[in-house]
Amino acid sequence: MKPKLILGLSGGVDSAVSAALLRENYDVSCVFLDIGLGGGEAAAALADSLSLPFRTVDIRDLLEHFVCADFHREYLAGRTPLPCARCNPLVKFPSLIDVAEAEGAQYVATGHYARVTPGPDGRVLLRKGMPANDQSYMLSRLTQTILRRVVFPLGPYEKVQVRAMAAELGLSVAQKPDSMEICFIPDGDYAAWLDRRGGTPPPGDFIDQDGNVLGRHKGYHHYTIGQGRGLGVSGPHRYFVTAIDPVHNTVTLSDGSDLMARQVICVRPNWIAADGLDGPMEVTVRLRHSRTETPAVLFPGAGERVEVQLTEPARAPTPGQLAVFYEGDVVLGSAWIERSEAAWS
Repeated sequence: MKPKLILGLSGGVDSAVSAALLRENYDVSCVFLDIGLGGGEAAAALADSLSLPFRTVDIRDLLEHFVCADFHREYLAGRTPLPCARCNPLVKFPSLIDVAEAEGAQYVATGHYARVTPGPDGRVLLRKGMPANDQSYMLSRLTQTILRRVVFPLGPYEKVQVRAMAAELGLSVAQKPDSMEICFIPDGDYAAWLDRRGGTPPPGDFIDQDGNVLGRHKGYHHYTIGQGRGLGVSGPHRYFVTAIDPVHNTVTLSDGSDLMARQVICVRPNWIAADGLDGPMEVTVRLRHSRTETPAVLFPGAGERVEVQLTEPARAPTPGQLAVFYEGDVVLGSAWIERSEAAWS
């Protein structure tokens, strides 16, 4: 008898090919996680074409509580939130596990490009997917409790291979474009979404590092650290956002030379392949969702802080984003970026 597995089926090519791969070794049931923006009918039709059971689970309240409210709150605090990295451990995977519990299934799966393997002392290791489309960064807040039940069938594949498999299987989604936007803001205009929720700041001053007014901003929630486009300010050089001050409703601009950081202070670590820090640890670190990794040394800080000292300066580590720590292709853990400094402390 095949073990039972609950697959999150979005209706895209990744989860569709995941379903086709998994049904060879698992008793697969498909779940569409409904956020109130449609897509359920397409996912249901896809499950039907694969002859797999299907159900819809409404996660709107969970998404609002754990992700949307936080997204709004973080922007109003002058930070740049990372909603997918919060959704995965707090909404998406717990919702799939709840269904698994109700249906007596041991495993859950998604179409993420990452891998899980057994580690020492009963630990499960989260590893990178193939370099071209690795998604381990966004999964780095998953806990051991979740990872013990997760299957990532696309870990060994690149996206081009997955599309080719979808075409061979005759799946209607083989050439369906990838969704690059935040799922609850499908038009991509996050500032307008924030404005509709209310409480967003009014226009204020762009200032330089000496406090001189350079122009007017549209509301500081329109900007993020390192941004150089859409500022509407002219001067002797190109300008970049280097600081956001919600208290005084100002956005500081510079020529960008002060954006390079050698030290990053992070908070609330989630350790996956380690129990924590009891001394310096050499790692590589990703400071945003990209393939760029920088050699670094981690140091335990006061409280639950992690101090990241980079061997080479990195551009614009952004409060509200994640620092993800790697040892080779293994995710050691992650922590939220609180602030950065240009020089060693």
